[in-house]
Amino acid sequence: MRHNRVLIGRLGMLPLLAALALGIVLGISWQLPATAGPVLQDHPTPTPGAPLGSLPEDSLSLLDAEETVVAYIYEQTSPSVVHITSVTQVYDFWRGAVPQEGTGSGFIYDTDGHIVTNNHVIAGADEIEVVLADGTHLPATVVGADAFYDLAIIHVDPARVGAPPLPLAEPGALRVGQRVLAIGNPFGLDRTLTTGVISALDRTIESEAGSTIGNAIQTDAAINPGNSGGPLLNTRGQVIGVNTAIQSTSGGGSVGIGFAVPISTVMRVIPELMANGYFRHPSLGLTAAELGYELTPSESGPQNGLLIVELAPGGTAAQAGLVAAQAQRQGRRYIFVGGDIITAINGEPVLTRDDLTLYLENYTHIGGSVTLTINRDGQTQDVTVSVGEQ
Repeated sequence: MRHNRVLIGRLGMLPLLAALALGIVLGISWQLPATAGPVLQDHPTPTPGAPLGSLPEDSLSLLDAEETVVAYIYEQTSPSVVHITSVTQVYDFWRGAVPQEGTGSGFIYDTDGHIVTNNHVIAGADEIEVVLADGTHLPATVVGADAFYDLAIIHVDPARVGAPPLPLAEPGALRVGQRVLAIGNPFGLDRTLTTGVISALDRTIESEAGSTIGNAIQTDAAINPGNSGGPLLNTRGQVIGVNTAIQSTSGGGSVGIGFAVPISTVMRVIPELMANGYFRHPSLGLTAAELGYELTPSESGPQNGLLIVELAPGGTAAQAGLVAAQAQRQGRRYIFVGGDIITAINGEPVLTRDDLTLYLENYTHIGGSVTLTINRDGQTQDVTVSVGEQ
């Protein structure tokens, strides 16, 4: 019976109301039973500016405080966010050289006219222009860029930049659930603010250059085309990352999964780009294939790890005595015979090339050394290898 009453209450009211309306027209007196449903009551006209009566005053104060913080951060930081346009000459078979324009974001890094952005925002550009918050258009030149981390630093005339540089957060002071703000120029809409939280940390993403970026920040703050190179901020107005990519099923707009290069990487890469024009990446001078994914492992050897298939002449791995596998043709395919299998670096398991690359990028420096655990002819041994430059 309870189930039937619910159905009548939700679905049977329309014919009942129709009958009531008919009764009014015919002059018939009807009276709803007390259990037929709630009766609408008159409410006083709301006063403009009055708080919601259904929320306690302390909750309203918290909401007002949060809005005030977000608005204040935007007011203080948005003048330091710039709009970057790039022009690249693309060859067309029918029309010859055709200018193609790209757009992105960036932020003021220091008082000397340096601006941080993504590498893919300015890569291959013949002309780069920066538009400041006050509408000033400035020509820019590339100081340094790194496709691996998708970071770049460009330069404009500092005398014409009135906004201050954005402060950088301390590396490592991040946590999932932390409130964040993204400011950029999605689809060319200048200095758009979106908010959200840190959804996850230490994500591994692939840049447009095909390289792997580790320790990336994942956020649900809306990031769209044009946000690239803009800052991801904490609630103190400090830069915690550089917005760089989105995960999208449509290939266009945001679905709530965006990524930023973490501030720890920015602080490590940008100074070197300013000093040298490029970033020196660590390398062991070897090429490896993944067992269990790219190659079928031997039944008698490790089932996972990296089989060394090539050594750079004079590279540090070759100098350390590591051995590469030999490719032999077997029917219509090639197989690898012999060769060292890397299973760990400094005690950390290595299953993929990304494991090796990310460890070298994050935990080593050029001129240092690492200990590789390898399997050679069924025997496990440790080999010390110097870290060289890629």
